[in-house]
Amino acid sequence: MIAQATNSSEGLAQKLSDSGLRATPQRELVYRSLLQQRDHPTAEEVFARVKTEMPTISLATVYNCLETLVQCRLIRQVNHERSSTRYCPNLRPHAHFHDEQTGEIHDVDLPAPFLDQLKSMLPTNFHASAVEITFLGKSEKNS
Repeated sequence: MIAQATNSSEGLAQKLSDSGLRATPQRELVYRSLLQQRDHPTAEEVFARVKTEMPTISLATVYNCLETLVQCRLIRQVNHERSSTRYCPNLRPHAHFHDEQTGEIHDVDLPAPFLDQLKSMLPTNFHASAVEITFLGKSEKNS
């Protein structure tokens, strides 16, 4: 079964509860901000977005919320070399395109047969639980 992003606060609360945690207003706000604008923001970008709605939230709280959401498998971390960690609420199998000029990251859908073919290339007795593919380049719109 493919994991999907949980769009409702009830679904978020259930996933957190399954991990022995509770849905706090801060966690809900951080998660909602990731779902509203799926542009793979950094923690600092998430902080700037949620601060307008919750002025008392701290950057440390945003980092803690993001870490909790990753641990509960509600979002994924996207890392590229020495760049800041970015966060992605798209839990379907997909690749990322990293625009080297703008720093933007875009989702690239991967068909299931392609992923199966990749996994079939593994040596005997190796079983992948996930496949991460990142394309590097530039968008023609930025040429």
